[in-house]
Amino acid sequence: MKVTVKKIDDANILVSGTIENSVIETNVDRLAREAGKQMKVDGFRQGKVPPHVVKKLHGDKLRQDAESDALKSLMDLGVKEAGINAAEIIGEPIFKKYDKQDEKIEVELELSLRPDVKAEGYEKAVPAFEKPEATEKEVEEKLTEIAAQQAPFEKIKRKRMVKDGDMTLIDFEGFVDGVAFDGGKAEKFNLKIGSGQFIPGFEEQIIGMKYDEEKTVTVTFPEEYQSKDLAGKEAEFKVKLHEIQEQVTPELNDELAQKLLQDEKATLDTLKDKLKEQIVSEKVSKIYNEELKPKLIEALVAHFDFALPNNIVEQEIDAKINAKAREMKEEELKEYQENSEKVEALRDEVREEAQNSVKATFIVDALAKKEEVNVEDQEVSQAIYYEAMMSGQDPQQVIKYYQENNLLPAVKMGMIEDKLFGKLLGLDK
Repeated sequence: MKVTVKKIDDANILVSGTIENSVIETNVDRLAREAGKQMKVDGFRQGKVPPHVVKKLHGDKLRQDAESDALKSLMDLGVKEAGINAAEIIGEPIFKKYDKQDEKIEVELELSLRPDVKAEGYEKAVPAFEKPEATEKEVEEKLTEIAAQQAPFEKIKRKRMVKDGDMTLIDFEGFVDGVAFDGGKAEKFNLKIGSGQFIPGFEEQIIGMKYDEEKTVTVTFPEEYQSKDLAGKEAEFKVKLHEIQEQVTPELNDELAQKLLQDEKATLDTLKDKLKEQIVSEKVSKIYNEELKPKLIEALVAHFDFALPNNIVEQEIDAKINAKAREMKEEELKEYQENSEKVEALRDEVREEAQNSVKATFIVDALAKKEEVNVEDQEVSQAIYYEAMMSGQDPQQVIKYYQENNLLPAVKMGMIEDKLFGKLLGLDK
C-alpha cells in the first residue's frame, strides 16, 4: 500500500494512496475466517463455518468491511507518515477521490487537525465600557411598578361608571342568530377591562356601564376562532354589571418590602437596594448581548490568526445552508435542488461567516482553558430547567428533548462563552 502526504496548512493534510485488490482480498479472507467462528449455518457446527460459505452468504458485506479496513490502514499510514498524533485529528475526513478500478482503488482524503491556538495578547481585544448605574428615578419607578402588581382589587366605595383597568363582576349570555351557544354563559364572572381576555370589542363596550345596568354587547368572532361554528360570526351578549373593583396601591413601606422579599427583617431601603441591583443587571445584560458580546467576538476573531480545520468549516456551512433552506418557500427550494451551481454560490456566500463562527469556537475553547473557566453538566441542566419553568414548559420533557437531539454540548458551550466573556469584561465582579 503506497501512501503520500501533503501538508495543506497547519490544520489540514492531504493523504493520497493506492489500495491494491490483493490487500482487499486478504482482508476479505481474514474477515470470513473470523465471521465463520461466530456464525451458525445449517449443515455446519457453530464456529466451524468455512470461509467460502461465509463469502457466498455475505460477500458484499465482507467486501465493504474489507475496503473500510484497508482505508483505515491507509489513513493510519498517512498519519504516521505525517508525524502527527492521531488524537489531534478532528471530525470526519473529506474524500477528494475514491476511484475504484479493476486492480486497485485510488484514494485522496483530507484530514483535519485541531488548531493550536496560542492564548496570548487577547486582553487588548477586550472592548472598554462603562458599567451602567441605576438612577433614583428608575428605582422609584420600578418600586411603584412592583407595588402596583401587588395591589389587590377592592369594591369601589362610591358608585361610578366602569373605566379602563377596572375589575368587573358580570353575568353574560351569548347568542348567534338569536340562539344561545355552548360556553357563552357565565354568572358573577370577574373580567378585568383592558386585559384582552374576551373577544375584541367586548371589553370596550363594558366601559361606561353602571351598577346593576343591563346591556346588549354586539361583537364579531375572529375568523381564526377555535370554534369553527362561531368563527367569523356576529354575536350578541346580554350583560349585567354587578360590581366594580379597583386596585388599591399598597403603601411603600417596610411591610411591603418584607412581603416581597419574604424576609421579616427587610426594610424599604433593602428592597430599593435589591431593585437597584436588578436594574443594573438588566442594563448590563442588554449592553452585553447587543453590544459587548458581538464586539468582543469580532475583536478576538481579528486578533487571532490560525488555520482552520476544513471539514469543520464545511459542516458549519452545511448547518447554515440547512437553516436557510428551512426558511425558503417551496418554489425557491426547488430552484436550489435543481441547480448545483446556485447551491455552490450560496455556500461561497456563507463561507466567511462560517469560518468566523468556527474560529470563534476554537478561540473560546482555548481562552476558557487559559482562564480556567468551566461549566459543570449540573449547571447546564439547571439552566435548561429554569428556562423551561419560566416559559411554562415541562422541565423534564425539555431536558429529555435536548438529550435526545444532542443539544446539550451546544448549550454548555454557550454558557462557557458567556462565563468567559463576563470574566474578560469584568462583569463577574
